[in-house]
Amino acid sequence: QITLQGIILLPLRAICIVFILLLAWLSASIATFCQPGRGFLPLKGWRRRMIQTSLSGLTRTAFFVMGFQVKVKGKAASMLEAPILVAAPHSSFFDAIICALTGMPSIVSRAENLSTPVFGKILSSLQPVAVSRQDPDSRKNTVAEITRRALSRGQWPQVI
Repeated sequence: QITLQGIILLPLRAICIVFILLLAWLSASIATFCQPGRGFLPLKGWRRRMIQTSLSGLTRTAFFVMGFQVKVKGKAASMLEAPILVAAPHSSFFDAIICALTGMPSIVSRAENLSTPVFGKILSSLQPVAVSRQDPDSRKNTVAEITRRALSRGQWPQVI
């Protein structure tokens, strides 16, 4: 049995999430507009701060609208202490919670995800390490790129 509360809340939540998603897309578009290096150089200055603050806040807000309340105990390791974060089993949308709570680190993602409408722009603003399933050298290239970023002494964001 569907309640009156559910009939009202579900569309309201869906509208809020779509609005938040569009704000995230706009923020990612502004931060990556005329981006120097196009993913080969780390975002710096206002671009990186904009991604960290706006996308982190919007992601937290989206999860709150969906009904999730996350409490953090302890303190996350800094970029210099832990250039690589490990999230397991990384098989669901809950990874976005970890990203929002850790300041929007770079992620390892399938290259095909970068061409997805709206989500692709948001994902590319995180400067992911793209893994190509068609490239036989992809695993070796991914490990090399993660290592390069981890040894950059804080120039690149953490990799999750």
